[in-house]
Amino acid sequence: MPLPEFITSLQDNPYFGAGFGLFGIGAVVAVGRKFSQIGMILFRRHYMITLEVPCRDKSYQWLLQWITSKAATKTQHLSVETQFQQHDTGKISTSYSFIPSIGSHFFKFKKNWIRVDRNREQHTLDLHMGIPWETVTLTSLGTSKEVYYEILEEARMIALKQTEGKTIMYTAMGSEWRQFGHPRKRRPLSSVVLDTGIAEKIVADIKEFIENPKWYMDRGIPYRRGYLLYGPPGCGKSSFITALAGELQYSICVLNLSERGLTDDRLNHLLSIAPQQSIILLEDVDAAFIRRDESKETKAAFEGLSRVTFSGLLNCLDGVASAEARILFMTTNYINRLDLALIRPGRVDLKEYVDYCTPYQLERMFFNFYPDQSPEAVEKFVNQVLKHKRKVSPAMIQGLFLQHKNNPEEITDVSQLWDDSEEIESFELIENSDDVAMNH
Repeated sequence: MPLPEFITSLQDNPYFGAGFGLFGIGAVVAVGRKFSQIGMILFRRHYMITLEVPCRDKSYQWLLQWITSKAATKTQHLSVETQFQQHDTGKISTSYSFIPSIGSHFFKFKKNWIRVDRNREQHTLDLHMGIPWETVTLTSLGTSKEVYYEILEEARMIALKQTEGKTIMYTAMGSEWRQFGHPRKRRPLSSVVLDTGIAEKIVADIKEFIENPKWYMDRGIPYRRGYLLYGPPGCGKSSFITALAGELQYSICVLNLSERGLTDDRLNHLLSIAPQQSIILLEDVDAAFIRRDESKETKAAFEGLSRVTFSGLLNCLDGVASAEARILFMTTNYINRLDLALIRPGRVDLKEYVDYCTPYQLERMFFNFYPDQSPEAVEKFVNQVLKHKRKVSPAMIQGLFLQHKNNPEEITDVSQLWDDSEEIESFELIENSDDVAMNH
């Protein structure tokens, strides 16, 4: 059969015509779908902008709180966060925050429709935080990043407003700093009574340091400052640092050198990435290291407490790779246990001895607790304490005042202050050592 006649017979065949028609329709649909996919890719590439925020980023929690206020009222797929808040009256209230759950959500921000995709990888963990890996992706029309700058800045301001007037505590978790507990109400500096001139000297020094970074840079001096507060227990060293952070509007990063698993590299990393405007606090630094000239028996008693080496700590404080723009405080009850290399200038720039109560401190503390009392009542109390000729710490005085919050007249016998006299007498032996006398 000639070819033209064969083609004509196929055209007259109804089955072939139907199959060819279906094939043509399928081909057109496939081509159309391909073109639509390409068009969508080109549209997303040139007319849409996407922002991905992983859970490790500092702005992740800010963004979640911000999305809560913007999108939680417009979606039916929610997650709940339960929070407890303690009021000045002592009562604790419970509040619930509804956050958009895993999935897609839409909301409008300044005439821009924004799609929020919150994704969670069930089989992938954030090794530092121990939680499933999450990301939040924002998608909006347009090519300008300005809308995302505005969102992140607004989220940051909302987060700052929630911690306004409070001190944030950080602790080391893995290789990063994480907020420890809820932000605390700032403690007034006047609530911690040190001896005459000590608090004023430290505050003036640290403010001068904060306000003059250029002076250090112009002279090639590392821009960091170290402080050591030493003295008997219960005399207000840690309390003063907490109040100082509130005065400066700084946060506090508490680092335990005796923590198992802490290494030189991790310590150096933590000191380098400490949050901005924060005080790094090493409490009871004598418990982590001993002097290099101590006996073998004493060194053996301290073995295994930490994997941080003494040379590693010294390099972290003022080595080549040590962090700049850093304020570090160390506290100890026994300065004679510290190696002199640790507290030399450059590592510790200012040392202050925080001693037992003086008459000035007794008077100030009495007025802080009982502001309506007469000067005669204050003098009577101070004389009662002094006539025993025994040392007393601010913590002991505060404990006595707490027993008589509203009735100072009931404080008739102050001899109960020295129930822990054995501890004080044992400390006095160390206080009178040559090392303390040298640094006092």
